[in-house]
Amino acid sequence: MVSLRFRHRLRASLWITPLLCVLASVALSFVTVALDRQFGDRLIPVPITGSPDAVANILSTIASAMVTLTTLVLTVTTVAVQLAMGQFSPRIVRALLQDRSSQLAYGLFASTFTFAILALREVNAVNEGTVPGLTVLVAYLLMLASIATLFLYIHHSGNALRAAGLIDLVGDHLNEELNRKYPAAGPPLARPDVVVSPEAGLVIDLDHPALIAAASEAGCAVEMVPLMGDFVPAGAPLFRVHGDPVRLDHAHVARLVVLAAERTHGDDPAYGFRKLVDIAERGLAQPFTDPTTAVMVIDRLHDCLRQLAIRDFPSGRHYDAGGEVRLIERTFSWEGYVRLAFDELCLAGAASPQASRRLRAALEDLLTVAPPERHPPLKRQLDVLVAAVHRRYEDPRDRRAALVADQQGIGSGSDLAADSDFHAR
Repeated sequence: MVSLRFRHRLRASLWITPLLCVLASVALSFVTVALDRQFGDRLIPVPITGSPDAVANILSTIASAMVTLTTLVLTVTTVAVQLAMGQFSPRIVRALLQDRSSQLAYGLFASTFTFAILALREVNAVNEGTVPGLTVLVAYLLMLASIATLFLYIHHSGNALRAAGLIDLVGDHLNEELNRKYPAAGPPLARPDVVVSPEAGLVIDLDHPALIAAASEAGCAVEMVPLMGDFVPAGAPLFRVHGDPVRLDHAHVARLVVLAAERTHGDDPAYGFRKLVDIAERGLAQPFTDPTTAVMVIDRLHDCLRQLAIRDFPSGRHYDAGGEVRLIERTFSWEGYVRLAFDELCLAGAASPQASRRLRAALEDLLTVAPPERHPPLKRQLDVLVAAVHRRYEDPRDRRAALVADQQGIGSGSDLAADSDFHAR
């Protein structure tokens, strides 16, 4: 029982991995120093390591730099942990402290400092002096490794502190525990007419030419089940196969779909709408409302939808050279983009006259450019906005003021700015 508790404490400790790295660097220094002494400090030529004075200065610089770097990294880690506690959950701290990659980075920085100090005491700068070549060369290599690790650590920490990074960190640990505690009895039964996902993730891209070629060679067509940006669990369907699926290489087809932990803009314009709406909703959320930010977002949503209003949308059907349908892909419709842009904002924006007026102006303008068959989604959003404003305000005067179309939110509406009269003198 004592050993079990001890193992759990070691696993949850931040210091154990860096300490082991430092002890390893001490042992490595003893080995390299012994080899240098055995060969009379002539194992590595002086032109490679440098003169004794230069080596002493370089090792001193490495040691001082590593102390500063380690202190800075630990300080940044402490601040990052505090931010993660406040923004996400206090229970996320344990997962951050147990991150093995970060622990190894701390260990490398501390090991480089320790090795440089131990190497420095072996440098003899008196008279012609001697340089333990192998030891100094290893110190140089540790310094280069520390520089590379610093950039990797910054990249790793930046990804780990994103919402998706933290969710993946906890989710991966949970999957490991589930696989350990509830091991699978065997691979799931495979259906020949379904291509399943080998891993979990969000669909961010497709290799369209390769998918068309694979389906054409197999003499069938594949229909993609998830929409771009959808999350696909491991083992869930990626494609349905239409036609004879025998010759289709399922594993190869699955590899032609790019899955990631977070959506990107590469082939997913709906994600841009999603992020803009998120920013606007934060601007409208209580208690820290910032309706001007929401109006700026509505400006961009208005502009993007105005461009889409008169453009054709792809059918999602992809053909091979012979004109046969080989790939069927789900695509976003005009109504989908309108709802993505306005469904939430028309409800949340009713609480802010500035936002509701700007939304009214955007919807009315879109009705002037969109073809008649695309009017119903826009009229629906106007109805939602009017109903939300009526629920929000009881005074008819407040309702009327909140529903005046205004390109600035509050600033250029017909109730504030006088219309210019071309014939006036």
